[in-house]
Amino acid sequence: MSRRLVTGAAGFAGQHLLRELRQTSGALVGWYRPGVPPPPTAPVDVEWRAVDLRDARAVAAALDACAPTAIYHLAGAANQGASWADTDVALELNAFVTHRLLQNVARQCPDARVLVTTSAAVYAPSTEALDEESPLRPTSPYGVSKLAQELVARRAAAEGLHVVVARPFNHIGPGQDPAYFAPSFARQLARIEAGLDPPVLHVGNLDAARDLSDVRDVVRAYRLLLDAGAPGVVVNVCRGEAFIVGDLLQALVRRCRVAVDIQVDSARLRPSDTPRLLGDRTMLTALTGWTPAIPMDQTLENILDEQRRQA
Repeated sequence: MSRRLVTGAAGFAGQHLLRELRQTSGALVGWYRPGVPPPPTAPVDVEWRAVDLRDARAVAAALDACAPTAIYHLAGAANQGASWADTDVALELNAFVTHRLLQNVARQCPDARVLVTTSAAVYAPSTEALDEESPLRPTSPYGVSKLAQELVARRAAAEGLHVVVARPFNHIGPGQDPAYFAPSFARQLARIEAGLDPPVLHVGNLDAARDLSDVRDVVRAYRLLLDAGAPGVVVNVCRGEAFIVGDLLQALVRRCRVAVDIQVDSARLRPSDTPRLLGDRTMLTALTGWTPAIPMDQTLENILDEQRRQA
């Protein structure tokens, strides 16, 4: 029987991936950071285990306990903005942790197929659509850590492991932390609607254009990629369409039941912000047949509805 392991399973994409994998046969195992248990909304038909991925013995014991046939490695530092404050954390949780995990996989379950998720932050800034051969020149500590993670993964593939690298572009959807722009906008609007906050919406850079997908589409791509990808392949996961952040904000504001003022908050501006990030999904679609299925309007509606329930 197949046993699918998801690291970072209690996180944003991790929980959605578990729901995606429930549609196929086999046992599901979810690892989460010790002290940060899965939220009440997390899937319950999962073998949950707290594992410190920085601890080689803990990783070895946990791999022995679950003997996975497939591993989706989503754990790591995910907030690009936070990486400016502590570059060591991003490098440790992305590059070093991946190295440690793959070392143990090679020793204990070398036949397991592994998907390592990195980031489009590895690319050099460009106004053109980025394919997998586009120049790599990360502009943030987070991007550097993700490029190092890719090199670790590709080296493991060269040494015989079945490792596929997914390079996701931005993704949003229900369950995302309000530290990110879409749920931040939605939470503020929901609280304003509920009369909990003054009718002022605080925002960062609204001019940036981002290739955005719904997280539920993204995790479907992860499932398909691990099944179809050859060892060592690196594949973009993206919609192939860039949305201007300010346009998404206006789409949310139009759904708001009260009038709001919009104010730019300098604290929400990053030291470096790529004006436009657009991906090319030709390889992903060719390998798996994947195309985005969830319209952006539905994604925004789902995010706002979630924040209204929580307000």
